[in-house]
Amino acid sequence: MTMSMHQASVPLFQRQLGALLNWLDKAQAHAEARKFDPNNYLQLRLAPDMLPFVAQIRIASDAAKGCVARLAGVEIPKFEDNEATLDELRARIRKTLDYIGSVPAAQVDGSEGRDIVIPMRPPREPVQMKGQFFLQHWALPNFYFHVTTAYALLRHAGVELGKGDYLAVA
Repeated sequence: MTMSMHQASVPLFQRQLGALLNWLDKAQAHAEARKFDPNNYLQLRLAPDMLPFVAQIRIASDAAKGCVARLAGVEIPKFEDNEATLDELRARIRKTLDYIGSVPAAQVDGSEGRDIVIPMRPPREPVQMKGQFFLQHWALPNFYFHVTTAYALLRHAGVELGKGDYLAVA
């Protein structure tokens, strides 16, 4: 049995974004138990030159919705990058889940050979690749990089997360 482009993308994004919602719930509970503002997590960084936690969530969201939209050949929905609370991050994740769940599988399937163009910041030229290469070697690695970084930031902050939480089996 072959796997479709939809099966190789949307369910993976849905599972990991769902896990991310659970991590935010655990982070909220961790902060409340220790009597500090849970929104302190938003500016966490592992290194001074990296983007903060809030950006990791935004980029993971953008990677998921951007991948599905590009594979479907439709315009990528734009979300404001103005989240300032864990609740607003949850809302963004849910909005992303709603969007990727609304794109018909038939619109994503068959996109293996579709030309995908990724705009880059000047002076770099846009990057062009075929749909399957884009999914396997660009979109999924980028998505998992930012999700994993968000996980690491919460773990570093003391939130009790384990591998089962990451794999969404806990």
